[in-house]
Amino acid sequence: QVQFVASGGGLVQAGGSLKLSCAASGTILSINAIGWYRQYPGKYRELVAAISGGGRPNYADSVKGRFTISRDNAKNTVYLQMNSRKPEDTAAYYCNYDLRDYGLEPYEYDYWGQGTHVTVSS
Repeated sequence: QVQFVASGGGLVQAGGSLKLSCAASGTILSINAIGWYRQYPGKYRELVAAISGGGRPNYADSVKGRFTISRDNAKNTVYLQMNSRKPEDTAAYYCNYDLRDYGLEPYEYDYWGQGTHVTVSS
């Protein structure tokens, strides 16, 4: 079972930038789409960005134009560059497979690695 560990979170002012990293403990096959998810307290995780094995990104409307997802298959790492941060971006961030490929909603999947918390101050 591949474990995903997110890192790079912290405190940033509104409008600032932050880059998150997602390291996989095993080998992510280059065909696997990987996603970044965020979770507000008391809420289910939601997908905010995903990248296909071929490097094609897609984004939730709430982050489109502000976040950029990328991947380095040689390093088994996926990144999330977060620009123009807003207070509503404050959340815990996780990475995992793009569960849409398996017909799953995030709340239906039990295997989540370590997340990283991001706080955006206004």
